[in-house]
Amino acid sequence: MSEPARRRLAGWIALVLMAGLAAGLATGAAGLSPRAFWGDLHGGDAALLLGQIRAPRTLGAALVGALLGLSGAIAQGLFRNPLADPYLLGSASGAGLAVVLVLAAAALGGAGLNVAAVAWIARIGLVGAAFAGALAGVSLTLTLAHGAVHTLRLLLAGVVVGVLLGALSDLVTVVSPDALRGKQVFLLGSTSFLGWDAIALMAAGLALLAALARRFARALDALTLGEDSAASLGLDLARVRLALVLMLSLGTALAVSQAGLVAFVGLVAPHLVRRHAPGLHAWLLLASAGMGAALLLWADVVSRALIAPEELPVGVVTAVLGGAYLVWLLRQRAAS
Repeated sequence: MSEPARRRLAGWIALVLMAGLAAGLATGAAGLSPRAFWGDLHGGDAALLLGQIRAPRTLGAALVGALLGLSGAIAQGLFRNPLADPYLLGSASGAGLAVVLVLAAAALGGAGLNVAAVAWIARIGLVGAAFAGALAGVSLTLTLAHGAVHTLRLLLAGVVVGVLLGALSDLVTVVSPDALRGKQVFLLGSTSFLGWDAIALMAAGLALLAALARRFARALDALTLGEDSAASLGLDLARVRLALVLMLSLGTALAVSQAGLVAFVGLVAPHLVRRHAPGLHAWLLLASAGMGAALLLWADVVSRALIAPEELPVGVVTAVLGGAYLVWLLRQRAAS
């Protein structure tokens, strides 16, 4: 695909992002309403409404989508599989288990848990627990796979860890039913609780990952030729795989800890970029981040506007839209 096609796609992504940011600021209890937005600007609570609620939520949704899109592109390049997603190495199940454990421990606070333990749990919080759990899940995967030497072993270890930690999470909810509701909110994904502190953290993480992704882009290009060809080019496969796994884990952990499990964004965003403007990974990684930001930003707008003043979980919206896209893609390929 030519350079003009990539420029066109970059332009479309920028345009969709700007429109999404405006729509996010204009979406509230009345749904998507530009008239209400201008009324809010002139109201007494405009600074609170826009500055502390809508703006951080809108920007936060874009950052979560960018992290998932970038992580998805790394995962698909690492495993040379277009169906790979950011949750493949046990990060999602690890985060889910950690959140359930914190919720269950908090529920036990009124049933004899000592004050110091309750204070420690509150200090960690769900966000910290999800972040630590995601990293712990990936660490367990690396341990079972004996490092990142063999891609297939790493993939299988991720599947085993995901099933095991998911089962443990279900077991905890059986023992402590009070944790089930919080687990459901986490599994469905939500951007409702994003604030400026979360945005600063995710922006710093995204900047670091974007710089690292650009540095390892040529290594991913080499991996597309096959492991033997990549090794013949002088690539240290074990070191490169480990670095890519760590980047993937950090991006996924940041996104999951702030917004829960948002489905399909990390899978679909790289697909859309490759379909409309394929290129080397230096382009693919950054474009996937932009595409992921646009997808989740508009999914968040839809989740707030569709049944306003109530909200849909944003993960449900992304699952429906992402699933519909993949079904359409399969039908189109079958027809051709």
